[in-house]
Amino acid sequence: MIKKWFPIIKWIANYQKEFLKGDISAGIIVAVMLIPQGMAYAMLAGIDPVIGLYAVTVPLLIYAIFASSRQLAVGPVAMVSLLVFTGVSSIVEPGTPEFLNYVILLALMVGVIQLVLGLTKAGFIVNFLSHAVISGFTSAAAIVIALSQIKHLLGVNLQSHEYTHQLIVEVFQRISHIHLLTFFFGISSILILIFMKKYVPVIPGPIFVVAFSILVTYLFRLDELDLKIVGDIPRGLPHFSIPLINLEAIQVLLPTALMISFIAFMESIAVAKAIATKEKYKIDPNQELKGLGLANIFSSFIASMPVTGGFSRTAVNYQSGAKTGLASIISAVLIIITLIFLTPLFYYLPNAVLAAIIIVAVYSLIDVKEVKHLFKVKKIDGWVLTITFILTLFIGIETGILIGIVVSLVVFIWRSAYPHIAEVGYLKEQNIFRNVKRFPQVTTYQDALILRVDRSLYFANMSFIEDKVEEYITTRPVKWLILDMSAVNDMDAVAIDQLEEMMNVCKEMNVTCILTGMKGPVRDLVEKAGWKSKYDKQIDYYSVEQAIEELKLKENVV
Repeated sequence: MIKKWFPIIKWIANYQKEFLKGDISAGIIVAVMLIPQGMAYAMLAGIDPVIGLYAVTVPLLIYAIFASSRQLAVGPVAMVSLLVFTGVSSIVEPGTPEFLNYVILLALMVGVIQLVLGLTKAGFIVNFLSHAVISGFTSAAAIVIALSQIKHLLGVNLQSHEYTHQLIVEVFQRISHIHLLTFFFGISSILILIFMKKYVPVIPGPIFVVAFSILVTYLFRLDELDLKIVGDIPRGLPHFSIPLINLEAIQVLLPTALMISFIAFMESIAVAKAIATKEKYKIDPNQELKGLGLANIFSSFIASMPVTGGFSRTAVNYQSGAKTGLASIISAVLIIITLIFLTPLFYYLPNAVLAAIIIVAVYSLIDVKEVKHLFKVKKIDGWVLTITFILTLFIGIETGILIGIVVSLVVFIWRSAYPHIAEVGYLKEQNIFRNVKRFPQVTTYQDALILRVDRSLYFANMSFIEDKVEEYITTRPVKWLILDMSAVNDMDAVAIDQLEEMMNVCKEMNVTCILTGMKGPVRDLVEKAGWKSKYDKQIDYYSVEQAIEELKLKENVV
């Protein structure tokens, strides 16, 4: 039981000496990567950059203790930072003390939600966020994130806008006010980051541009030429404190907290599972929820922001040799040392460089290939992605994903309300029954109609099934209606009643309805409904072939 709650005990007990080199290497590299990323994503969330450094100290340690993934690197990520800014700025002005208080409260709410989901083993709820919705949302959010950094990239003061197109219009209106030095730093940093990622991947691009820009700014005192810099970063460790609880704020922030909880978990579990598969160990989704939940709760206790596992830094962690959670512990320790001794080194860091790091990081979230793939494979899923993308980009982050979820659920309900029903015939060569439309060479029977229902039955789709059956038996006189129920996994009470009514209507039309291939759980349901005494042999066939054999229909072919 204790090992289940504290997975760290398991990997410590099985720790091997050869793991140490990789863990130390990965811990150092990820720490170097987390410093500029943490500061950049805190700025994206509308809070002081040092808060981003706080977020990669205690939360990393807590996650390493309680989570089942050994390589997932936890910290602020661009998507969550954007959601934080969007949610909190809707109730309080960014840059105020109240804004930070609400960010801290949001971290606590996210942590509690994730912890409760993990304790109640309710992680399956995130499955209702379809891949199409998430892909459309992340692609649009990546563009929104990039646009939110335009003011830092251009050195232009822009107003806060509710809609993306309003921001774009203002950018064009104020294009003549660009601060050329800031713009040069921003664009140069973007180009260097792209070049290093492609041609010199062994050197962390973000830390290089950070170090180089600090050096240049300091030597030439470019801050005196109105180049905006980070400035003073408080030295020392974060203080433990209890977040201020505001019931009205909790009510307003709840939709944002739920959204962050689900999206953050999906991002984490996806990359954690991918790496665990390669390393041949299992990820426990509910334990991951507990680990992330506790990491966020402790993040709020040190006055910090919501955290989750990031794709890029986790990939770097794994590729750098991380074998256990010790790598994350080393990263946290190094960042704590940075907070105690090294924060003055970041005084001359230009804001434009942090903006460049964010823009390059989110560029990979724009997934054009997925759009093409979905439209090629299943157009309706492609449209769900497109609708989510457009609404997120032009109406708003929260509205976009919420409507996307609603659309995906409507599509799911629509599909289930109109199940696939196929007339089947006997394919002699393979000794199986197949759809007559796909296999026109099958044998059909003059006095019998065989229909296969390819979905579970419930109140919403029974009317459609009744209409289809009526359409078949009124256009083609038969004595037997054989329903292949082998693909039906479940039925509700309404479906049982309506199916019984349909069988009685068939009887009035001198057609005997037979159900074949019922699975055990479905058979149990109809027997509870008293069908054994009502219909007896009509529900007692284990396969279509058995029904054809016993009804002596083999020679009665069309």
